[in-house]
Amino acid sequence: MRMSHPVRAGRRGAAIVGASGYTGAELMRLCAQHPDLDLVYATGDTQAGTLASALYPSVTATYPDLVFEEFDTDRVDGLDVVFLGLPHEASMALVPQLTGRVGTIVDLSAAYRLKDASLYPVWYGFEHDQPEHLAGAVYGLPELDRTGLKGASLVATPGCHVTAAALALEPLVAAGLIERHGIIVDSKTGISGAGRGLKHASLFCSADENLEAYGLLDHRHTPEIEQAIGGAGPACQVLFTPHLAPLNRAILATCYARPVEDAAMSTPALLAAMARRYEGEPFVVVRPTSPSTKAAMGTNTAFLTARYDDRTGTVIAICAIDNLCKGASGGAIQAANVALGLDETAGLQRVGLYP
Repeated sequence: MRMSHPVRAGRRGAAIVGASGYTGAELMRLCAQHPDLDLVYATGDTQAGTLASALYPSVTATYPDLVFEEFDTDRVDGLDVVFLGLPHEASMALVPQLTGRVGTIVDLSAAYRLKDASLYPVWYGFEHDQPEHLAGAVYGLPELDRTGLKGASLVATPGCHVTAAALALEPLVAAGLIERHGIIVDSKTGISGAGRGLKHASLFCSADENLEAYGLLDHRHTPEIEQAIGGAGPACQVLFTPHLAPLNRAILATCYARPVEDAAMSTPALLAAMARRYEGEPFVVVRPTSPSTKAAMGTNTAFLTARYDDRTGTVIAICAIDNLCKGASGGAIQAANVALGLDETAGLQRVGLYP
């Protein structure tokens, strides 16, 4: 593969396809502080010809001359990593063109997240016609499958709600502490999760002082949550309800489940299971205190806790993350670091912005 990009010696060349959206802007921010990645190409077809700093003044100091370009396959030839911040079907159309031409493709859409191709027409409204790429894609949540990510050529970055719900529930499912059916996930998300496009629900007058459930019974993240927490065991069944909150960056997932019959159940036992599962994980904090979204702002850190309510016989697991960082672009960088053999924490913050 030819390399004609201005990548500094000892560093890796990176591109962001679809850089003009919120996840693209977050990827630019994270690449700017990454010790091993050089961002050499950023596309944004609807913003082609626009200075990135004109759309996002926050990147001016690092990218004063970066201009969003139209996508050209030849421009990514030979790069180490290409991040795709595109709609699902656009990513699916592009991945075959990039395979073999770049080192690692990290897709932030849902195009390669679900292993069962038959779920795509039901939940996403399109047929998945790439069984080989779907089978070869590695789910990009290192806490659940770090080994599979090493050297991966195609990474499917998890959904934001899924990241929070999976981190909260998977340790309890894997430890045999909660039933696999009847799980409820109540998740609150910030407005940035809806993207940069103009939508009535994300207008200030619509979102301010408002809390609203959406995607009732049929949100697309439902089968992905079931897949992520189920592992190799029997299928899980989840009722997932997301809510839009008047926040910029946030996800708070409060999850409810029934304990497995005869399991020795207590709050300390739940916290111990979480702590064992995430021992040594750089971006997971398990504490008895209830997590807050403010603590996670600007970071790739997930904050977790759990409770057992003896009165109702209910397990509660809670996770707070930044939806744009750990829930999207930060998770993508973390997965790319593992795939490329870099320090997993490179370019990522673990301490939040406060106040």
